[in-house]
Amino acid sequence: MVPWLITLFTVVAVFFLDRWENRHIRSLFDWVPAILLAYLIPAIISHLAAVDYSQAGIHDFSRDYFIPLAIVAVMSSLSLGQLRSIGWKPILLFVSGSFFIALFPVLPLLVLAESDLVTDTLVNQGYWKGIPPIVGGWIGGSTSQLVLKELVECPEAIFLSVLVMDNILVNIWTILMFQSIKGSNALNRFFRITDTAIPESLRMNRMKTIRPWLTLAVLLGTVVLVNLILDSFIGKVILLSVIGLAISNLWPRWNFNFALRSGSVLILIVMAVLGLKLQFATLGFNTAFLGFMAVWLVGHFLFMTIVAKLLNVHMAWVPIASMANVGGIATAPAVTAAYEKKWMPHAVVLAILSMATGTFWGMLTIFFLESSLL
Repeated sequence: MVPWLITLFTVVAVFFLDRWENRHIRSLFDWVPAILLAYLIPAIISHLAAVDYSQAGIHDFSRDYFIPLAIVAVMSSLSLGQLRSIGWKPILLFVSGSFFIALFPVLPLLVLAESDLVTDTLVNQGYWKGIPPIVGGWIGGSTSQLVLKELVECPEAIFLSVLVMDNILVNIWTILMFQSIKGSNALNRFFRITDTAIPESLRMNRMKTIRPWLTLAVLLGTVVLVNLILDSFIGKVILLSVIGLAISNLWPRWNFNFALRSGSVLILIVMAVLGLKLQFATLGFNTAFLGFMAVWLVGHFLFMTIVAKLLNVHMAWVPIASMANVGGIATAPAVTAAYEKKWMPHAVVLAILSMATGTFWGMLTIFFLESSLL
């Protein structure tokens, strides 16, 4: 019962700390996001108690129930109908950013096969297994990150190292995107972009939604049913994603908001369980890999800028699409508000689309990485 109690304590503590309007606590979460704190607290507790919980039964339960529940909850929060209000050009720009994030990491294995980055860092130290969780984290958020960590069997030490480096870069990137979007009009003039059209207002569903308890029952029943008919973890991921999309788009009274909030809590639970596996003695920090991640992010932005020029789409969509990919549902609308508050709902929809597609982009990355290494 001890691993369960540690997990419960962690989730409750992080959940309430994240909502505490204390300026010192808010400052903490500006630099250490809730998901990273949920990962570290169980590791710290088990380290201080000198107990190894890496083989506890809660890990199998998490793989069978917590992770699948998080997947179907997040996927069922996406309404395809709302995507039409954004327009095809911003969506294509967003997809191009996801494409670059997913496929750029394969280039060093093909072009720089004899470099120290490839032979030492990626291959010998095994950091290539940290790439798919980064792809999932940047495109899909925490749910995709955790699923891809399991699929590629990323070691805990590399995973934490990647989380720390990712957190540093994303904080810096968010600041840069705030500055970038403020200069969108100047970039439009520089690139001679003529598109200044404001997207349609999102058509919100005013129909009364089903109760939260029924929403939760549907999500749990779906996971139980899929567990009964499938053994393959990858098969479960794909089937639950399809079912989640079907539920959200075919059930008019589906409770999107509760599904999304449930997914957020489930992500904290999964991260707390994973934290029980972490051993601080094995933790490392690789500067070469950090530099590679920085080049990766900058290239992602430059590539989308080129695509925006070719599509003649408003340059404000570049930082919006980048934050929808890299930052997620919290930072994308915040960055958008720095330019045009009316576009905030569209940024949220793009961020949810990112959450819905991240796992599949990461699976594509795994395929090409493994093909290149073999």
